[in-house]
Amino acid sequence: MNDQQALITSLYQIGAIQFGHFKLKSGLDSKIYINLRKIISYPDILRQVSAIMWEKVSRCQFHVVCGVPYTALPIATTLSLEHNIPMIMRRKEKKNYGTKQSIEGEFKAGDRCLVIEDVITSGSSILETVHDLINAHLVIDDVIVLVDREQGGKETLTKQFHVHTVLTLSQILQTLLASTLLSADEREILKTLAG
Repeated sequence: MNDQQALITSLYQIGAIQFGHFKLKSGLDSKIYINLRKIISYPDILRQVSAIMWEKVSRCQFHVVCGVPYTALPIATTLSLEHNIPMIMRRKEKKNYGTKQSIEGEFKAGDRCLVIEDVITSGSSILETVHDLINAHLVIDDVIVLVDREQGGKETLTKQFHVHTVLTLSQILQTLLASTLLSADEREILKTLAG
């Protein structure tokens, strides 16, 4: 079992990959839901996610990292701590007091920022974050995403950025179908998705 298959297995076992009927943020209906908020309760898996993402971007040039609020924040924090790279944070809700900053942390105009996201569907969450980062005079060349749902988001973003992905939805489905982990109901749902 390779690192990606091991990660898929871990994510399934903690309930971060769920089957049923779900409405996604994009408004689309789906029979599979990737709930990566669960990884914050599993430090070993959070470190595993950070390590596998780092492998994809370690040769890229950036000064700071920024996780897309909220699920990618712990991933960005872990990556920052593990590799001693400064982290900045985009406020999802703008402050109307104090400095009224939308980006928190230390950075300089022109610094390159690696944007980190957990799941990409349409790419809208990443674009919202990137918009605020660019307005703060940061440069965005690279985006790293843990799971690409393969619903057009990556293609939209690659017009502007280098988009690195760790897992695709197809890969997750194939790995789980080849495993003995699934219940009979889950296997049936997966067969309809994969076929």
